[in-house]
Amino acid sequence: MLQSILYLIWYFFQAWIAIYLILPFLFLLVYLIKKATGTTYSIYRKKPKTDKNFDFAAIITAHKDTRLIAPLVDSLVKQRYPNLMIYVVADACDISGLHFDDPRVEILKPEQDLNSKIKSIDYATNNFRRQHDVLVIFDSDNLAHPDFTHILNLYFQQGFRAVQTSLQAKNTDSVFSRMDSIGDIYYNFTEREIRMELGLSSAIWGLGIAIETPLYREIIYQHFLGGFDKRIQADLVRKIPQIAFAKEAYVYDEKISDGDALETQRTRWINAYFKYFSLGWAVFLNGLKNLSFNRMFFGFINLRPPLFIVVGAALLFSVINFIFFSPVGGFIWLGILALFVISFVLIVSIKSRNKKVVKSLFFMPLFVLRQALALFKIRKANKSFLKTEHNKVIYIDDLLRNETA
Repeated sequence: MLQSILYLIWYFFQAWIAIYLILPFLFLLVYLIKKATGTTYSIYRKKPKTDKNFDFAAIITAHKDTRLIAPLVDSLVKQRYPNLMIYVVADACDISGLHFDDPRVEILKPEQDLNSKIKSIDYATNNFRRQHDVLVIFDSDNLAHPDFTHILNLYFQQGFRAVQTSLQAKNTDSVFSRMDSIGDIYYNFTEREIRMELGLSSAIWGLGIAIETPLYREIIYQHFLGGFDKRIQADLVRKIPQIAFAKEAYVYDEKISDGDALETQRTRWINAYFKYFSLGWAVFLNGLKNLSFNRMFFGFINLRPPLFIVVGAALLFSVINFIFFSPVGGFIWLGILALFVISFVLIVSIKSRNKKVVKSLFFMPLFVLRQALALFKIRKANKSFLKTEHNKVIYIDDLLRNETA
């Protein structure tokens, strides 16, 4: 009896990991079929449900650093859709050097240090000049494409209540920044774009997420706990039919530039995965209870370990099968891994707009190694706040000029 239970557990874990590695191939297949048949999702082919022009509040959360606020504000005041206000929450910042002539820019300096992204967003919403229809959340190192709010308006005219925008690399001048952007390209496709194609809820980033203001007020966290993106998406997916993905609305984010920054960033992310693992179960069980495939799928994907752990587990399963069980099982795992690697490379190659990024795929083993090293530092993440340093002062005009060069 005990042996049967152990075998059941063994096969369960193998199936769990295998599904995560096979799904990218299935997603790519669906995408290629839809593209070949001209049925990929396009907001421009959709008839709007309302002609209302939504009023946006752009909330910029800055903590102890104001160096990159000016370029982001510049990109927002240059929006071709002007119906927005810009709120800069300068938490624990020196604002003596912040001056903006545009009346749509409001600088907010909390009297006491907040030291929390959620508290900063709440502070902004409590100091709105007017009742905005939608709030959009930015980190201080971001930039927004000139059509960003125009495209978001089209999505909200379709009746969506929460929309994740498309994360793009602001800088790709180093091998590590290009490898970091590879991850964004892959996850933009597998966790956002393809879900939009299938009518499922997109995963969110901690930035570039646009939410109806009344909806955000419903899910605001009174105790201001961490895990902003993990918690907010778990609540959103249970409250609304679909979190949309606006693939045409670009928000630019600074990529890490060296191995040390990568380890710091990934240590924080890995720690967040284990810390908020239960949220995935909660969403999955909620979907099961309510017979919602959207929520079950969302929760199931959120239970997935970081990708390098999934690949490492697959290699381990292959070795165990070769040594203790059947060579057939080992070869099956090698086949699954090969299928995943091919799918990963094809997704990045198809979706990348930068040839240098595609060439950086050859350096991915180094990237995986630095992530593995980050795994051994998660205790440090529990004891202190690990902040990724950003310092690339780039303006939107220069960025767009370089993109078209």
